[in-house]
Amino acid sequence: MSANRTDFRTLLADLRRPQLLIRAARLGLAEYRRDRDLKRLIDGQPAPDRSIPKLLSEEERMEETRQRGDAGYSVARHIEVMIALMAEVSLLPRNPPDLRLV
Repeated sequence: MSANRTDFRTLLADLRRPQLLIRAARLGLAEYRRDRDLKRLIDGQPAPDRSIPKLLSEEERMEETRQRGDAGYSVARHIEVMIALMAEVSLLPRNPPDLRLV
């Protein structure tokens, strides 16, 4: 994914998910510990700009599973992924520096 930091915030804001799922994830943010939780969800602890695309991909896969009504869907895991996604996006700088060469 070649999205920049602002695009990650936009992608997260544009996700259309059940309100209960979003509320549960927001409540879980207070308990999120990057060193403990991120490595359970994706391989290692890359910088947020590298972990977010992995989390977005996993969340999309989980959402497709949920919408299909698949018996393998885990709402608890989906919430964990949403918590991590929200937490990782919050770690990105609000206004990344403009790195264009003049």
